Formats: sequence, C-alpha cells, structure tokens
Amino acid sequence: MRKIRFYRSNVLLFTIQAAAWAALLLLPVLSVFFFTQKWDNAVATFWILFGLLRAPLLLWFVNFYLLEPLLWSKGRRWQFIASNVVLILLTNYWIFQLDFSKFPLDNDMAYIGFFMGLFIYLLFNVAMVLMVIGLRSYTRSRRLKAELKEQQQKHTEAELAWLKNQINPHFLFNTLNNISSLVQIDGDAAQDAIARLSDLLRYAMYETDKPLVPLRGEIDFMQNYTELMRLRHNDKLEVSTEWPEVSTQTTIPPLLFISLIENAFKHGVSSNRTSRIDIALRADAEHICFTCANTYYPKDGQDRSGSGIGLGNTHRRLDLMYPGRYTWEQTLSEDNIYTTKVTLKLIKS
Repeated sequence: MRKIRFYRSNVLLFTIQAAAWAALLLLPVLSVFFFTQKWDNAVATFWILFGLLRAPLLLWFVNFYLLEPLLWSKGRRWQFIASNVVLILLTNYWIFQLDFSKFPLDNDMAYIGFFMGLFIYLLFNVAMVLMVIGLRSYTRSRRLKAELKEQQQKHTEAELAWLKNQINPHFLFNTLNNISSLVQIDGDAAQDAIARLSDLLRYAMYETDKPLVPLRGEIDFMQNYTELMRLRHNDKLEVSTEWPEVSTQTTIPPLLFISLIENAFKHGVSSNRTSRIDIALRADAEHICFTCANTYYPKDGQDRSGSGIGLGNTHRRLDLMYPGRYTWEQTLSEDNIYTTKVTLKLIKS
C-alpha cells in the first residue's frame, strides 16, 4: 500500500489558503457587527457570503488538490475544462432554480443589471480556476528551479571531487620522477619539492571539503602546485607569480583557480620554444582578481593532457557561488599571449 506523506511545505500552503478564505468570509461579517452592533445582521451577512463563496471555495480546493495535478498538469486539458464546466454548473445549481417572476425588476435596466451580476459572479468562478492554474504553475516552476539548482550543485560537487583527483597518477608519477632525478643533483631542492608535494596532497585531501576555504590556504596550494609543475619543464619555461598578503577572514571556494593554472601549463609551454607563464592574484576588502597570462601553444586533438572539463567546472561553480558578482575575461594578444582574468566581488560580512 502506498504511504501518504505530509510535507511541512504542503501543510503550510494549505494553512495559508484556509486562512485567506476564512478572512475573506469573516472580515465582512465582523465589519457589519462592528458598525451595527447587531449579531443578527452579522449572522445574516455570514450566510449571504457563504452562499456566494461556497462555489468558488469548492472550485478552488477541488482544482488545487485534485483536478489541476491530475488533469491540467498531465496535459489532459479538455478533460480538465469539461470537469470544471460540470463542477461550476453543479455548484451553482441555485441559479437555475430562481423564480424571476418574484423579483421586483420593473424595467429593462434592472433586468440587465441583475443578469450582469450573475454573469460577473460566474466569471468569478472561472477566475478561481485560472488562479489555481497560475499558482500551481508558479509553485511548480519554483520547485523545478530549486531541484535543478540542487542537481547542478551535486554535479558541481562531483566535478570538484574529480578535480581533486586530477592531482592523480600522471601528476604524481612525473613529479616523483623529477624529484628522484633532483635528489642526485640537489638534495636540498629535492627535500623542498617533497615538502611541497606533501603539503599539496594534504590540502587537497583534507582541507577542501567545505564550500569556502581561507584564501591564504588556496594561495599556498597554488604556489606549491606551480612550483611542482615547473619541475616538469626545462629552462625554456619562465614562470612568475605574484601572491598578496591577505586577511585570514577572506574566503573563496576551494580549488577555484587551479584549472586556469593547469590550462596555462597545458597550452602555454613548448618543449623547444621559449615559454612564459605569469600568474597574479590581487585582493582587497571588496574584490579578488586572478590573472593568468601565458604564451599560447595549443595542443592538437591527440593530446589528452590537462583538464578538459576543468574550465567548464570553474564557470559553473562561479555561477553558483557568485551569481552576478564575477567577470571572466579571455584575450589573445597579437604577440600570442593568452590571458584569462577572473574578478570576484565579495560580500561584506
């Protein structure tokens, strides 16, 4: 047997609707009692209003909880319309029982006014149905957007986990091989490289499981990554970095800029030509600006090194974490320098 689940949001929505209808019914009654100080007048007003509102009230709740979810939202539009026509006729059967001969309508204008009132009343019934469709469509759209955002967040988190795994066998094997060679040449430099690799792996594994991390830790990570990547290349590569002194209160999403650095090493370095990578990060109380400029030596389709989805991941994470508060600029100059600049606008705490 299928279990019926009551969600807090559904209970709240029903409570709001019930309160709105109760106010629509009771406020005029209380007003009559307040001005006339006669309970009989208030009771008479209640029954008149109840007689007028019971059909729209029934139409609202039947459509909201039955006809719209089962028919309209499923594309069964003609069945929805037919059901409402029957429902409007049944709930307003009293109109067809009126004995117009008993009404003191002694001229044409009185008849016109009377039937116009009935027509407007029936339009009010139809308006209830249309309002249900509008409200249901709005709430459904809000829910779908929330679910889509949640799925995007989960997808981005999965890509972040993938990104952390990019400090993976290829990177580790190359780095360890370089360190192994460095041991015979410069023991102190080899020890420094091992320390950097240890710090880098520790940060990636244990410090990046939060939505936001201190900017200082990210700078240390990028600095270690850049220095270890530099070991893999020959003297034709020149790397410059600029890291600011930052407040410990400044935070950003973890591993946000690493794909840009990775992309620079992938497309900015040639084994037989002079290459250059310039990395700079600037920060103040309101903005963080990351710039990465490199010579441009695009890899062919056979080269699978580097992060193919890393840049897309960075875009999606920025859209989620800094909606409307970031800029992304990419330029290729005439002297073949490719520059990426990302500026974040911080929210003051």
